[in-house]
Amino acid sequence: MTQPLIDDDAVVLFQGDSITDADRNREDPDDLGLGYPALVAALFTARYPGRRVRWLNRGISGHRTGDLRARWDADCLGLRPTWVSILIGINDTWRRYSEHDPTPTEVYEANYRALLEPIRDHLGARLVMVEPFLLPTPPDRIAWREDLDPKIAVVRRLAVEFNAIYIPMDGLFAAAADDRPAEDWLPDGVHPTPAGHALIANAWLRAVGAGA
Repeated sequence: MTQPLIDDDAVVLFQGDSITDADRNREDPDDLGLGYPALVAALFTARYPGRRVRWLNRGISGHRTGDLRARWDADCLGLRPTWVSILIGINDTWRRYSEHDPTPTEVYEANYRALLEPIRDHLGARLVMVEPFLLPTPPDRIAWREDLDPKIAVVRRLAVEFNAIYIPMDGLFAAAADDRPAEDWLPDGVHPTPAGHALIANAWLRAVGAGA
């Protein structure tokens, strides 16, 4: 079995919105919720039972990049993680269409950069950046691509600049929807089914060298 990039005694922090939150119990600092962070931790532990890793989830439903920026000291830097995994951006797009409250691409980039710089400059933690994703179900989601695609391009550029491990989930979900209906993965185009969470978890583990 190949050895993963995640070392013994690592602290891995997952950050993001509802996709990461996944109904976690926020009164329990070690609860990982019901989504891909819990699957990543369970599969990694099963494959590498001798490796001691602490897994943390601080995703909060509904959050945008600006919300992460506002709580970054407490919910990231103060936790002293050695790995930080970020999936954020779909609400920066969604609010434009649901509440007429857009996040311009330039603001999105400035917020995201403000998350990454202290990780690089003060923590020295490894970064995993998961691109936000969207499938065209229901059909009105098709119009959202105008807003989301430039934000995905921002994440890709920042991942190169900050030497992050990059996970192209928008493309992976698009490929998966060629094999099974989009609703099997993201029923509302955004929030994953259990199979969708498993797709993210498997991609995450492959990216850190811990895939099956």
